Amino acid sequence: MDAERWHTLSLAEQMGNIGSEVQRAFVWQTREEEVQKEKSVNRFLELIGLTLSDKRWQKRCWEIARLREVLCDYFFAKNSFGNSFENLINYFNSFALKI
Repeated sequence: MDAERWHTLSLAEQMGNIGSEVQRAFVWQTREEEVQKEKSVNRFLELIGLTLSDKRWQKRCWEIARLREVLCDYFFAKNSFGNSFENLINYFNSFALKI
């Protein structure tokens, strides 16, 4: 999706799309499908980048940037924040309720 189209979506819609990719990445991870997992991770990182570039959410940039940090920690590092998949999905579900 290009930035122009992405920036027409509400924050809830953007976060819902990001959450869908996070869920796909988790499914691929549990199936030990590293190539597919990497594609989903790259996609949600791209979508987070587009959300961060959306000027409407400047006051929420810290939250969106922290989300990126938490997700990278979960998928690539030692999960030092101690998140579970359920916690992450609950975060995204809170946006789904706003759509």
